[in-house]
Amino acid sequence: MLPVGITILDLSAYVGLLAVGAITFNVLLGLLMAFRYSPDRSWPHHRFNYFRFHNWTGYIALALSVLHPVIPLFNKNPRFLIFDLVYPVHSPAQPLDNTIGAIALYLIAFVVVTSYLRIRLGRHLWKSFHFSVYFAAAALFWHSLFTDPGLKNDPVNWFDGGKLFVESCLLLVVAISLLRMRHARKKAFHARQIAQQIAMSE
Repeated sequence: MLPVGITILDLSAYVGLLAVGAITFNVLLGLLMAFRYSPDRSWPHHRFNYFRFHNWTGYIALALSVLHPVIPLFNKNPRFLIFDLVYPVHSPAQPLDNTIGAIALYLIAFVVVTSYLRIRLGRHLWKSFHFSVYFAAAALFWHSLFTDPGLKNDPVNWFDGGKLFVESCLLLVVAISLLRMRHARKKAFHARQIAQQIAMSE
């Protein structure tokens, strides 16, 4: 029994927003690891295994991403079937946006499964697979921004509370990703300078 005023589609939308928050947090933790961030040396000056926390946010993001499309199965109008969730190309409402959402779900599942098998796959192959999380996040943000939660194909209200939350998450991920790229370029440039100095000294 849902609380008064909350519909099946509302519940699905709220779970979708939680999925966006979880994947955003997961990506940010991954970027912090790329920066070699140490919570012991920096804030909060406390030692904890945030690699494991990163993994758990991935599991939570996957669980929420699976739950999000399952909830509309209980909606009466429009009526969704299981096939519409697995292959939403011909779903009864917003097939394009739902298909992109399904792609996001499949990519998130791929990243989580390959991360679980990272030792068997080897670091190099696993890392190549792990970059799929950026494509998963891009598809997830597209789906979250352009899908009408009421499934009525209404124009996007960019100032809706849910949309503002997604927009904030997107901006945060883009900003930190750009900083990560800048850091990687500086690191590569510094490595080339050292290599040139060594070559000149020989």
